[in-house]
Amino acid sequence: MRNLLLATALLVSITGAAIAQTASPDGAKVYFIEPKDGAEVSSPVTVRFGLSGMGVAPAGVEKAKTGHHHLLIDTKLEDYAAPVPADDNHKHFGGGQTETKVELSPGTHTLQLLLGDHNHIPHSPPVESEVITITVK
Repeated sequence: MRNLLLATALLVSITGAAIAQTASPDGAKVYFIEPKDGAEVSSPVTVRFGLSGMGVAPAGVEKAKTGHHHLLIDTKLEDYAAPVPADDNHKHFGGGQTETKVELSPGTHTLQLLLGDHNHIPHSPPVESEVITITVK
């Protein structure tokens, strides 16, 4: 039985099947410096990320009270216990970037910032901005 438990623990650690969420410090906040909620903008849209109560570290770097930014475009995160998907609606900034330019089609779009830990998993509790709405002309 002991060997079975050890084998199971090894398998979980190798596959990453049970990756624990990283705790976020009290009062940590991520927010948009630019654009502001309700802004009318042109594409490409400059997006500047703000963060307080934590620091920025690249993906893969495990350091207390840090994370890296993810930009959610016209979507909501479905699973806060899993790594953030990487696609056109979930932009990763694992290099520690704090701003970007994104091409968006004309019309109304929603944006949200979400901090992820070294494994791209949201902290617990999540450090996420309010959802903002912008209009691209």
